[in-house]
Parts: sequence; structure tokens; C-alpha cells
Amino acid sequence: MIMNHFLWLLPLVFSHLSSPVILLERSDGNLFHWNHLMEGDKLVLHRSKRDWMWRQFFLSEEYTGSNYQYVGKLRSDKDRGDGTARYVLSGEGAGIIFRIDEKSGDLHATQRLDREEKASYTLQAQAFNKITGLPLEPATEFIVKIHDINDNEPKFTKAVYTASVPEMSDVGTFVIEVNATDADDATYGNSAKLVYSILQGQPYFSVEPETGIVRIALSNMDREVRKEYQVIIQAKDMAGQMGGLSGTTMVNVTLTDVNDSPPRFAYSSYHLSTYESAEIGSTVGRIKANDGDEGENAEMKYRIVDGDGKEYLDIITDEITQEGVIVVKKKLDYESKRVYTVKVEVTNTHQDPNFTVLGPFLDTAIIKVTAKDVDEPPVFSRPQFVFEVNEDTPKGIAIGTITAWDPDATHYPIHHNYDWKLYHIDPKNGSITIIKSLDREVSKWHNISVLASEMNNPHQRSRVPVLIKVLDVNDNAPEFAMIYETFVCENVRAGQLIQTISAIDTDDPLVGHKFVFSLSSMNPNFTIFDNEDNTARILTRRSGFNRREMSVYYLPVVISDSDYPIQSSTSTLTIRVCSCDATGNMRSCSVDALLLSAGLSTGALVAILLCVLILLMIVVLFSALKKQRRKEPLIISKEDIRDNVVSYNDEGGGEEDTQAFDIGTLRHPEVVESNQLRRDIIPEMLFPYHRPSPMKECADVRDFIISRLQENDTDPSAPPYDSLATYAYEGNGSIAESLSSLESSATEGDHEYDYLSNWGPQFKKLADMYISKDTGVAN
Repeated sequence: MIMNHFLWLLPLVFSHLSSPVILLERSDGNLFHWNHLMEGDKLVLHRSKRDWMWRQFFLSEEYTGSNYQYVGKLRSDKDRGDGTARYVLSGEGAGIIFRIDEKSGDLHATQRLDREEKASYTLQAQAFNKITGLPLEPATEFIVKIHDINDNEPKFTKAVYTASVPEMSDVGTFVIEVNATDADDATYGNSAKLVYSILQGQPYFSVEPETGIVRIALSNMDREVRKEYQVIIQAKDMAGQMGGLSGTTMVNVTLTDVNDSPPRFAYSSYHLSTYESAEIGSTVGRIKANDGDEGENAEMKYRIVDGDGKEYLDIITDEITQEGVIVVKKKLDYESKRVYTVKVEVTNTHQDPNFTVLGPFLDTAIIKVTAKDVDEPPVFSRPQFVFEVNEDTPKGIAIGTITAWDPDATHYPIHHNYDWKLYHIDPKNGSITIIKSLDREVSKWHNISVLASEMNNPHQRSRVPVLIKVLDVNDNAPEFAMIYETFVCENVRAGQLIQTISAIDTDDPLVGHKFVFSLSSMNPNFTIFDNEDNTARILTRRSGFNRREMSVYYLPVVISDSDYPIQSSTSTLTIRVCSCDATGNMRSCSVDALLLSAGLSTGALVAILLCVLILLMIVVLFSALKKQRRKEPLIISKEDIRDNVVSYNDEGGGEEDTQAFDIGTLRHPEVVESNQLRRDIIPEMLFPYHRPSPMKECADVRDFIISRLQENDTDPSAPPYDSLATYAYEGNGSIAESLSSLESSATEGDHEYDYLSNWGPQFKKLADMYISKDTGVAN
């Protein structure tokens, strides 16, 4: 083997060491590490024995020389030095990174190597005979390890760290741990040995050099003073020695809040004001205490602990704004109290017992609320007035007084107003008097409303309900509770009960009703028995009643009450005599008795009813037959139909509908006979054009009208209904000729009006006007 039989001399010089290192491999298998130090001109060697590292070469990374880096020399004991041996290299990087001299076996690295990219290379070396090409010995495998140098700076896992820690934390409280890594070889030298230190952030924070743990270095760090800190941590290799590489990172530290700040009012007293008319629950004002904390640590609660206005004012906490809202708890009164004072306390709702030593977490302030005056309406002495009056109280008697006054400091006089038909109120003193008689039985309570207003300002008004209770007086007599339908059987026995009666009274005595029943006089037929429970029984005094002799009896009953003064009335009980069976059940009463007395039996009554029913049926049948009679013909004679009035119930299609029926039946008989074609031929048009015959010379308008009337009578196309025809005919002429001025001369002087005097007395006035005018012009 090459490694077993060769003696290698591997001078390795490491640039990062203070002195070169020579590795010598001896044939006895021991590797000696010689450090030579130059002390003056002498070379001092120090020997250290190491374990044998078999088949390894060491090469320094990041070689910066201009020549190839020498790795070592391979020589076989089969090589006789005559140049016939040829060395061949194979494996990782052979021929590219590593080259071997075929003759001498010198091994070189042709490229700059980086241990962080690849830390070792595995190669195979073998010697061949140049002439025969046969291997001189088997191939030997060896490893070239890249020796590390400090060429990588430490790098943190994060460029920026974020951490938070509660404020007021103790010294040494953990904040965060930062980590940095170094790509150099941690197993060789101090190239990857890191040391942490703080470049920025002192004296508030510290870092452990070996672990990178950041801790609190200053006590009582207050968030309210400073909330955020920026700490710069450095990691340096070579154990922190000079010449080592370093990297930095930033740690943003935020102090989280704790409840270490008690709430404080900005002022010791606050002054607010509101009108005395402010409604209950309305806001007077707001106050707020300052708390440097945040979140739930800044939540506060307000309450009133003392003050003369504690009864009138209250404070509630606005949970959103953390303000104390002063509200009206009870109506304020400017006239009785101008300023209301309360003492308000504020506390934190969430307190931390660890910080109670910092002081009480509460504060107090004085709140003064000034009531402002407003013009108030009158005030009644009571919210409701109740009076009692007897119903028999005479008119004009006062039953009570309504009291009201002006609550303002001005004390203006009050005007009382009320308008009702039973009572009157004095506008000045408010006394109520009766103006009409009262009746409790009509109304027991009278509910009225009294209005009070200020004299100088009628708009300031207020109302108060007044209840008047009408007390009962025994002024009504009792009477029957209902209308009784009492009967007595003909076969009744003496002393038999026929009716139980009771009474009512509209009065309302305090001890209840007590009625007494009696008869107004002795009655031979009936008697009464008072049950003393406000009821009475009516009994028969005899037997043998007969409907034929007396069908109805009237029994006067006297009913009295027991109140003062005693009231009584007489009510009449009507008793009918009826026919009853053996058990006392009524069969018939006085109506049948009257019929029997007239001699009419039941059969006779049935016969009369049947006759009446038959007569009704005959009347109904006659009426129905009359409606179903055949209609008579419209034309019952050949006389002129215009001389008769004919009614018919045939509804046509309208005035222009001449095709629905024969219109000829409505014509004059002579006209119909002279126009036979009207019955057989349907007109082509409803009203054909008719050319009137030439009219003869008419002497006057009368002849003209007669001629036109004859034409219309003989015209078969004329409508059957009345129509109005107008004609424009001026006549043959007039002796006055035309009065038109269209043919007059151009000037009025050309006219002569003397002929007007010849027209007669009708034109005398016209002749006088124009003849006199013409004469005046001529003169």
C-alpha cells in the first residue's frame, strides 16, 4: 500500500494560526504535531503526540495564493525512480479540483475551496507501469479535509425581535432570548464560538454572553414614563476576542401596563349649573379623573360619598369615556336652595395587590351645582284634592278650598279657573260652591280638574284633580225588585203561597238595607207575610176563585225602609186567575176566559183562521193571473193612430233603429195606403235624401208653411217622432223695401228722407228724426 510503505512529509501552513504547523508521518505509524516558534534566530520545536489519522490530508480553505495549493506527495515503494511509474488520481474533484503529477505524485488543489460548501473530498490513488500499463499495486483511498478558517460572521435568526415585559418588573426578569449562528467549524478553534453583548439599551437591559438571554437590568421601569425601548444585541465569534467577526440584531421591547397609577382628579373642586326645571335623569355635567394606565387598568368608577346635595344629585360612570356623569336625582328648587354640593370619589375597578404600596387607588373632588331660576307654574298644596258633600246640600254652600301659590320669588297672585254645571270655584281664593242640586243616585263621584295660572303670565299654569264624593241621604223609597207575573189557580186552597216578592232601594245606607212589607188595607182575598230578610210571601186568604167572576186582582203592597228619614212606597201586584191542573200547573189564564165568555169554542177559532187563509190564497192567485193576461193589440181599430194613446212595453234599439219593426204601423192610414212600398221594401238608408218639390208662388208666409207641412206629411222617409223643421223665408217683399245701408250713397247729404212721412204713424218718430236733421244741414 502506498500509505503503508511511503514516508510522507506534509508541510501545512495555516494562515490563521500565529505560527505554522508541520505534520510528519513516520513509518512507525505515529503522527507528530510540531509547532515551531521563532524566538530570535532559534527555532523552538514543541512535540505533542496525537492519535494516528489514517489516510487523511488537510487543506486550508480560502487559499489566496497565485499558484496551485500543494496538498501532499504520493510515492509508492514499487517506484524505483527510473520514471516507469505513473500515478493516477480518481474520485471527488479528481482532474478538476485536484491534480496529481504523473511522474512525481505531487498532489495540488487547483481551485479556491470553501469548507462551508464542502468540508471533505474522497479520492483514490494508484500507481501504474507506463510501459505495460499494469497497476503496480492496488488503488488506495484517502480523504482530503478542508481546514476551517474564520471567514463567516455570526448571523441572528431574526433581523428584528419583538418582546414585551410588564412595567415595574424586578431586575433579572426574563425579556427574550436571541440566537445567532456561525457557519464556521465549531469543532475547530474559536471560529464559531459566539459571545453576546449589548451595544444599545443600557442600563435598562442586559444580555447573558453565552445564551443570548435578555433580562431587565433596571428596577421600577415605568410605562407611563417610557413605553418602548430599542435594544441592539451583538454576537461576536472567536470567543469575543479582537479580530473576531460579529453580527447584530435589534430587539424592540415594549413595557406592558400594570395598574400602578391611581386615578387622580385634575382639580379639587368643580362648578356646574343647571336650571331648576331640569327633569329627573337629565345630565348636569361631566367630570373625568386622569389615570396613566390603559385598558382595564384605567377603568374607573365614580360615586357620591357625601354632601348636602346627595339627595338631589347622582353620578353614573360612562364606561366608554370613563367619565363621571352628574345627573338630577330629585327636582331642584331655586327658591329653597341655590347651590347643591356633593363629594365624589373615584376608584379603579381592577386593582393589583402588588402595587397597593404605591398609595390609595382613589381620589375625591367636590362638585358644586348651582340651580338657575326659571318661571315656574303655580304649585298646589296637594297633588290631589278630595271633598265630601251630602246630596241634599243646598245650593250656594262651599264644600272646600283649592290652595295654590306661585313658587317663584316674585309670588305673583294666582287665578283659579273651572267651569262645570254643578260647581263654581272662586278665581281668587279657590273655594268651591254648589250651584245645582246633587243626586247621589245619578253620580256618586264627580271628577273635575282645576286650573291655576299666574295673573301676570297666564301661560304659566298647572292643573290638579279634584274628586268630590256625594254622600248618600235616604231620599228614595224602596220598590219591587222586578215586574212579577203572578197568578192564582181557581182550585187553590186558603193559605197557599202564590208569590215571593223582594225590593230594591237606590239609596246606600251604612248598615245595609232593611225592608218592611205590608198591605195598604185589609184584603179579603190575599194576605202578606214578611220574612224579615228583605223578602215577603203572598198567600191566599180564601179558596174558590173563578175566572168568569174576576179574572184579575190588584194587590197594593206597602214597602218601607229602616233608614232616617223613613221612606216608603206602594207597589201594586197584579194577580191573574188561571185554570190549573190537580198539581197546580197553569193551563190557561184570563185570555181563554174572555173567549169562552163570548161563546167561541176552540173549533170556531180554527174555522175562522182557515177562512182567512183561503181568502188570502184567492187574492194571491187573482193577482198572478192578472199579470199573465195576454196583451191587447197595439192597434184595435183602423182609426187614425194619432188620435189614440197607445202604451207598449217593447224596447227598441233607439230612435234610429227603423229595421227592428215595421215603422209603417205608426203612420197615418191614408199615408200608408198611398205608399204601399213601405211595407214590402226595406229602405236602403235610414233617412234618404228627399228633394222638395218646387214651391209655387206663395202669397205670404202662411201659404209657405202649409205647403211645407203637406210635404212632410206625405214624405214616407220622415221619422215617426216629432221633429222641428226651420225654414228661412222672408216673404215676397215689403213696401218699406230694404233698410240696409249697403246700397247707400257715399255721403249722408245724398239721402232724402221725405218719403218717411208717407209710411204712416208707425214711422213718424223716425221721419221726425231724419227730416229735421236734413233740414238743419241744409240751412
